Amino acid sequence: MNLDDIQPICIAGQWRLGSGALYATTYPATGEVVTQLHAAGLDDVEQAIQGAQHAFVHSGWAQRKPHERATVLYRVAQLIRERSEELAQLQRLDNGKPIKETRNLVASAAGTFQFFAAACETLEEAITPSRGDFMTMSVYEPMGVVAAITPWNSPIASEAQKMAPALAAGNAVVVKPAEITPLAALALARICEEAGVPRGLISVLPGKGSLIGDALTRHPLVKRVSFTGGTSTGKHIARIAADKMMPVSMELGGKSPTIVLEDADLDHAVAGVLYGIFSSSGESCIAGSRLFVARALYGTFMDRLVEGARGIRIGDPADEATQMGPLISAAHRESVERYVDIGLSEGGRLLCGGQRPQGATFDKGHFYSPTILEGLPNTARLCQEEVFGPVLVALPFDDEADLIDQANDSVYALAAGIWTRDFQKAWKLGRAIQAGTVWINTYKQFSISTPFGGWRDSGLGREKGRLGILQYMEQKSLYWGLNEQPIAWAGAKQ
Repeated sequence: MNLDDIQPICIAGQWRLGSGALYATTYPATGEVVTQLHAAGLDDVEQAIQGAQHAFVHSGWAQRKPHERATVLYRVAQLIRERSEELAQLQRLDNGKPIKETRNLVASAAGTFQFFAAACETLEEAITPSRGDFMTMSVYEPMGVVAAITPWNSPIASEAQKMAPALAAGNAVVVKPAEITPLAALALARICEEAGVPRGLISVLPGKGSLIGDALTRHPLVKRVSFTGGTSTGKHIARIAADKMMPVSMELGGKSPTIVLEDADLDHAVAGVLYGIFSSSGESCIAGSRLFVARALYGTFMDRLVEGARGIRIGDPADEATQMGPLISAAHRESVERYVDIGLSEGGRLLCGGQRPQGATFDKGHFYSPTILEGLPNTARLCQEEVFGPVLVALPFDDEADLIDQANDSVYALAAGIWTRDFQKAWKLGRAIQAGTVWINTYKQFSISTPFGGWRDSGLGREKGRLGILQYMEQKSLYWGLNEQPIAWAGAKQ
């Protein structure tokens, strides 16, 4: 892909310029233009959906045997691996993540297609127990056209997590990537076509979510929306879906608690807490942004944590040594800075960070230092609202019952972390904390084989896992009559 040209987008298998306004995407580390493209317009949305419906009905993809669809998806995984470095560099330019991290995201995308290929060809339907003179079966069928709306923080992984199971199930997929990070989705669409996914089954429509995402959600031919993004947008989609009686799956915001008990292994806990909040520059829905530390351990732990935060290597995402890159945009950095100011105005004390790093490396990018505050109650805005940046609030605790109450005192319930050597305490806390995922003596580790999602304002439904493919299928029951005589009621004589 030549990044000097205006990029075409994929509309029902046709690669052409969108009908919307021309805009540029920029590299967050320098502010330089990466590429230009025309956003999709409403006419493009209509053509993509109509083309997807036509391909769903006429391409034969939904009618292929599961192992035949799986063969194509295995090929997608292979092509992603063959082009892994190219894709990783593309993802780095798209959103400014360090190259080591984008390589991991590309590997995750390949693994996701491989996993759902296997899930597709091994998915079992059932002959259910008979309750009469008939045989009963439960089968699964594709929905039709589904929409995948993805965020800017981990595009290629998020897009794979929606595209792979939707295609494995036999559907057509219209992808709406974040406006500022469209390149990974476009690259995946090309790979899928090359691997053998019928043309027209995939569209990629960059543009504003308020326009493109809204139009996709409202369209009567769209049978499901899978959304990853902000909670307010998710609630808007849910309201539209309710009027359509359309199922949705949503992975939304988080304000995840990380808990360090007095008996924790300090080396593991310090490293894990730092990784949980500052990797990805804190731009992660599952970032461990609220830290609860046993009071007896608090001073020692915080000294080590602050020292570790100050040693994090911030810099050029292309540098193999970089641990933290820039934030996604100048506007987002300003939002993070406002939240830190709010925390300080509420009585928080700054332990480290709270500023833009200085030097020529950082002058043109959207960098922000790892930031830790203390002295705030859990009711403070900085402890309750999602910052989506490298900002950690530390709170000491005395009583585990009060700890559980505080950890659960949030509209969010996406993830949590627990650091302890006591497996019984880990079990008790792990079951008491309200969250879709709880990490124990680790953090921010993922497996495509394990379901992921949140409670409350953190989302609906689950992605990943062997049964994740069923999110994109309708269940149908079949009854086979075995009775030798006609149904008695119909032929009954009075």
